[in-house]
Amino acid sequence: MTAAALDDVDLQAHFDATIAAGHRIEPRDWMPDGYRNGLIRQIAQHAHSEIIGMQPEGDWLLAAPSLRRKAILLAKVQDEAGHGMYLYSAAETLGADRADLTDKLIERRQKYSSIFNYPSLTYADVGVIGWLVDGAAICNQVPLCRSSYGPYARAMIRVCKEESFHQRQGYELLMAMMGGTPEQRAMVQDAVDRWWWPSLMMFGPPDDDSPNSAQSMAWGIKRHTNDELRQRYVDMSVPQADFLGVTLPDPELSLDPETGHYRFGAIDWAEFKRVIGGQGPCNDERIARRRAARDENAWVIDAATAYAEKHA
Repeated sequence: MTAAALDDVDLQAHFDATIAAGHRIEPRDWMPDGYRNGLIRQIAQHAHSEIIGMQPEGDWLLAAPSLRRKAILLAKVQDEAGHGMYLYSAAETLGADRADLTDKLIERRQKYSSIFNYPSLTYADVGVIGWLVDGAAICNQVPLCRSSYGPYARAMIRVCKEESFHQRQGYELLMAMMGGTPEQRAMVQDAVDRWWWPSLMMFGPPDDDSPNSAQSMAWGIKRHTNDELRQRYVDMSVPQADFLGVTLPDPELSLDPETGHYRFGAIDWAEFKRVIGGQGPCNDERIARRRAARDENAWVIDAATAYAEKHA
């Protein structure tokens, strides 16, 4: 065995021992190509989701019913932009280029969360996105605060704190609407009916059809399987729906007295694959807006780069 091969064996052994001990991998540390590439894929998808996720709620900034609601929504959309920036920065510590990641998104060579390919049809959607979509994000992301990759885990601490606040804001809005007119209550129920199943799909495909989950868990990037997180989300959401006074659109939803978990109906994974594959209601619109944002604001990047180079 060559000296270089011996070095690789030692480095792999040190990496494996670090993961087994539950310690963090930092940018300066050696890591296998599979670990690095898997992290870039996951973090980029996460960052893209935060940026694309600004669009469904951003559509309602000019139509918010009061100055208070507009300020709340504006702050939330701004937070999502910040989350995307934290995550792109984390990806850059792995050697990824932010502009290249954006190009891959626009060229549909990288993905973002399926949930953001659904339209926000009424103002009640703003509240339901805050409650259900951000609630799913919290379930999925809190364990990532213990991810084995240091920059990702540290970025998630702030992201999760802000997402928790977003969920509270959404739920507070829905409580106000449910205390309003019959038309407002019907609007909330309609939004819940439309967003519930896509929210369950946010956790990704079932464990037996998830190609990356097992390796991500072995490396400590993820801490729970897709199905475990989905079940935790359902268990959390049902009592909240009862308190809010809405009905979740699943006739099979019932409490299993033996396990203490809620049983729920079959998810339409064919729809999930269509949406992920680019055939959702808003896929083309979301990417077109992201492309326009890149192209129309390229001069800002050029100007900032020129200024930095001049004063370097």
